[in-house]
Amino acid sequence: MTKKIGFIFLIIIIFFVALPKNIKAKTIKEFENEIAKYTNELQEKKNKLAKNNEEVAQIKKRITEIENEIKQAEDEVTRLQKEIDESNKKIKEKDAESKKLMKYFQVVMNDNAYLEYIFGATSIKDMIYRISVVEQLTEYNDNLMKELQRLIDENNKKQNELKQKQEDLKSLNADLKDQKARIDADSNIIRESMPSIEEQIKEAKANVEYFKRLNCGVNEDILACQYRQSQSSSGSLPSVGTFSRPISNGYIVRGFSSGHIGYDMSSSNKSIEVYPIATGSIHAIYEDNCTSSYWCRNMGFSCNGNAKIVVVKHSYNGRYIYSSYMHLRGYGRISQGMFVTKDTVLGYMGTTGCSTGPHLHLEISYCQWKNNGGCSYNGYTSNMINPGNLVTFPSSWNNR
Repeated sequence: MTKKIGFIFLIIIIFFVALPKNIKAKTIKEFENEIAKYTNELQEKKNKLAKNNEEVAQIKKRITEIENEIKQAEDEVTRLQKEIDESNKKIKEKDAESKKLMKYFQVVMNDNAYLEYIFGATSIKDMIYRISVVEQLTEYNDNLMKELQRLIDENNKKQNELKQKQEDLKSLNADLKDQKARIDADSNIIRESMPSIEEQIKEAKANVEYFKRLNCGVNEDILACQYRQSQSSSGSLPSVGTFSRPISNGYIVRGFSSGHIGYDMSSSNKSIEVYPIATGSIHAIYEDNCTSSYWCRNMGFSCNGNAKIVVVKHSYNGRYIYSSYMHLRGYGRISQGMFVTKDTVLGYMGTTGCSTGPHLHLEISYCQWKNNGGCSYNGYTSNMINPGNLVTFPSSWNNR
């Protein structure tokens, strides 16, 4: 009996783990308020990105200025070194001249050359002149050498100051590049195939109009209203019991996290067929605006053309869930509204959109922002289901 209770308890835990947290029913009015709120938030993000881009532009400009200053400092160091070398050369020349002069005119012990020159004068006036000449020559030579040495000392000081300036500029340059990297990272919205603000607002308004046309009650959960009315029609979807992997063989590249709202998977066959994870209907076939979107231009990824995306709607546990297949190379023979099984080819794995290589990005949510799926884009991303809670994903596999 205890084992049976424990088994039932385990089933209950698994069931609730598979459900997204904080799912809140929304009325049309609440949805309209949500649209207004998210529109403001998205505009704030857009303004923040614009501010970041402006700061990055200023930093890039300052980096260019600093690099020019570094180049000028390097040129100045080279010029000063040339002056120092020329001054050193002059000092050596003057030193040689001084020694040559003093060979004849210096006063040293047991050296009469100076006296001979002095006393060789023909008159007192000539002697005074000769003494003056020797003194002026030696004084001039000494002063010149002192001046040259002073110039060398000053140049060495300037050179050291310029070298320090170079180091300071290089350090500032590195700091600015780090700052730019941080701003760029802040601007890189960690979302795959994130639509533009304009596209989100357009789809959200279409959602509201759709639920109004369904005559959903003012205080009625719009998703429950949609499910009830569509299931009562002739085109109702069968309920899903089990799920399959979307590619027949592959491996996980990246899992589900707060910064990554789906599963990335790839295969040795880089254009492998992509299938629905379960029976359903084609809810949307579209391409995001990666090459032109304001968001994608600032994401920091390379864009290989607009991402090809297929969204499938499934009936599960008394409501709809939506699975999205992204970065497709091309589509299969599908059309919107078409009923599909888990063996229908939706498309082929690729690397379209903001992508670093061929892979399939799979997202699952309890609502969809596209084609009247019952929520805004922010509502969509906040109601994600971890694909691993519905589909079994080992690290690698060879069957579905």
